Amino acid sequence: MIRKLLAFLGFKAVRLASLMFAISLISFMLVQNSPIDPVQAYVGADAVRVSPEQRAQIAAYWGLEKPPLERFVIWSSALLQGDMGTSMIYRQPVEEVIGERFLNSAALMGVSWLLSGIIGFIAGVVAAMKKDTWIDRCIQWYCYTLASTPAFWLGLLLLMIFAVWLGWFPVGLGVPAGVLADEVTMADRIRHLILPALTLSVVGISNIALHTRQKLVDVLESDYVLFARARGETGFRLFWRHGLRNIALPAVSLQFASFSELFGGAVLAEQVFSYPGLGQAAVDAGLRGDVPLLLGIVLFSALFVFTGNLIADLLYRFIDPRIRKAGVR
Repeated sequence: MIRKLLAFLGFKAVRLASLMFAISLISFMLVQNSPIDPVQAYVGADAVRVSPEQRAQIAAYWGLEKPPLERFVIWSSALLQGDMGTSMIYRQPVEEVIGERFLNSAALMGVSWLLSGIIGFIAGVVAAMKKDTWIDRCIQWYCYTLASTPAFWLGLLLLMIFAVWLGWFPVGLGVPAGVLADEVTMADRIRHLILPALTLSVVGISNIALHTRQKLVDVLESDYVLFARARGETGFRLFWRHGLRNIALPAVSLQFASFSELFGGAVLAEQVFSYPGLGQAAVDAGLRGDVPLLLGIVLFSALFVFTGNLIADLLYRFIDPRIRKAGVR
C-alpha cells in the first residue's frame, strides 16, 4: 500500500513539474506579446517628463532590453533557485507580495469554499430526498438561476443592497479606512469579509447541489435501495446507510476540483469590493505590466489548483478501497 502511494505521489510530482514548465513558457509568451508596454505602465502619468534615455535606463534596470528568450532563461534560472524576482509595482520580492496577499485571499476563499460545499451538499441531499416536491423545485430553481449569474454582478447587487442601501456592511476594502494596522480588530476584518465571501458562496452552491441531487436520485432508484425500502428502511437511516458513501466521492471530487473556479471568482469579487487579495494583485499586475508579479501569481494559482485536485485524489483513495487496489492513475 505504501509503495503504491509513493508511486502515485511520484507520478503526480512529474505531472506537476511538466505542468509548471508548460505554464511558465506559455504565460511568458503571452505576456511578451501583450500590447501593454511595461516601461510605459511603470512610468505612468510621468511619461511626458521621461526622456528616451531615462526610458532606456528603466528598461535596462528591469532587464527589458534583452531578447525574450534570454529573459525567459534568466527568469526560469532564478525561479529554480527560489527567486521569483521583484515586483515592479510594489518594489518587493514577488514571494513576499504573494505571501501577504494570499493570506487575505485564503481567508476569503476558505470561508466561501466551506460554505458552498456544506450548504450545496445539504441542499442537494434535501432536494433528492424530497424529489418532485415544492422543496425540490425551489432548490433547483435557485441553483439554475445562480449557476448562470456572474460573480461580479451578484457582488455589485449585494454591495448596493447591504452596504449602500441598508448600511449593514462596509462598502469595500479589507479593513476600515484610516485605521492603524495595530488597531484593526478581528471583528473589523470579519465585517469586511462577509460580503465578498457571501458572493462566492452563493454562486458556488449551485454545482454542488445539482450534482449531489442527481447522484442521490440515481442511488435511491437503484435495486439495492428498493430492497432496503422493502425491509422498512426510510428517511435519514436509508440515506446514511446506502446513500452517503455513494455520493461522497463525486461531491468531494467536485468540491476540490472547484479550486480553479473559486480562484477565478475571487479575482472578480476582490475587484468589486476592493479587497486586498491575490486576485486584485493579479489584475493590477496585468494592467500595469508587472511581468515578474504576474508570472509568479500564475504559477502560484496553478500550484493552488493542482493541490486541490491532488487532495481530492488522495481522499478518493482513502474513502474508496477499490481505487487503492487499482494502482497509480
